[in-house]
Amino acid sequence: MNLTMLDRQQLEDILLDPPRVEVLALPCSDSITLDCLPSGPAVRSIRIRHALAAAHELLVRSANTALAGRCVLDSPTLVKDYFKVHFAGVERETFVVVFLDSQMRVIATEELFAGTLNQTSVYPREVVRRAMHHNAGGVILGHPHPSGQPQPSSADEFLTRTLKSALSLVDVRVLDHMVVAGSSCISFAELGLL
Repeated sequence: MNLTMLDRQQLEDILLDPPRVEVLALPCSDSITLDCLPSGPAVRSIRIRHALAAAHELLVRSANTALAGRCVLDSPTLVKDYFKVHFAGVERETFVVVFLDSQMRVIATEELFAGTLNQTSVYPREVVRRAMHHNAGGVILGHPHPSGQPQPSSADEFLTRTLKSALSLVDVRVLDHMVVAGSSCISFAELGLL
């Protein structure tokens, strides 16, 4: 089940009136619940996983709404908090881009790429294409490290330089690249890596 395809009412129904039939566990919430729930396919555990996954999806949508139209230069911690919420409990690497207008206000946020436990393929051409689609003046990049180690890898640094170079050709600034691992969020800008 892809929760992003459900509307708010359907997500709330999962939380408030969980299904009474046995359903498959949602893998996107498993890492959040591993320490809290008994192992095995018990119906109760599966229902709780569904409820937690639905709650997370509602939280991400709420965070997207809170971020939309905001100037990110005024509140850098807001962006860190957004990425922490977005990547909470992820079990695989994904790559998210926050697109900004010329005044550095958020236009849109998109998850452009998804990969495996420890890597994802990011294509600069697609990032540039989506930036042009949104008529963006800047971007903030973000991805999780499901391993729990927030330090950027050399591959992360190389990717950031590549994207910065590609986006500069169309006058789009890379303001930051954030790496999230659990409750830690590392900013490339704060580390002087941009």
